[in-house]
Amino acid sequence: MKKYKLTIIGLLVSVTILLYSLINDLDLFEKFLSFLHKFEFYEIDEFIIPSVIFGLCLLFDMLKWRKEHKVEHEKIKIYKAMMASTHHVLNNFVNQMQLFKITAESTPGFDPDILELYDQIMKDASEQIDALGSITNIDEASIHSSVAPKSTAEAITQQGAAAGANKPHS
Repeated sequence: MKKYKLTIIGLLVSVTILLYSLINDLDLFEKFLSFLHKFEFYEIDEFIIPSVIFGLCLLFDMLKWRKEHKVEHEKIKIYKAMMASTHHVLNNFVNQMQLFKITAESTPGFDPDILELYDQIMKDASEQIDALGSITNIDEASIHSSVAPKSTAEAITQQGAAAGANKPHS
């Protein structure tokens, strides 16, 4: 019902005008023509049909823009809800990983390079989540570019590989 609100309003107004003109024996089209005839002297009548066409096109464009704007607004709401849920899950993960870090720090002989790598990975993940949360144009390309690997991520991967290679095997 809400989807066809303007159509229903238009139908009710049209039926009301039709019934009113039938009951009162009015010929609205002839009255409109006599109204246009009054303006013939001023040559304004030539502007009426183009103005109506322009007005209808403007109305359709405005309705189209409104629909697109509404869809974009809904996409943003869904995206923000998804990001809030993602933040919740990741915060739980980070809190659990803090236990890993505390255990690693208290373990004698644990490689400090691994803890530095851990801190860098957590920092980069936090930056990527913040970048995802600050996207204003929600489309596939902007989402991918916000989490695209940075040069520091490559350095971390190489550093981690080097730390693993330098670690003595037991």
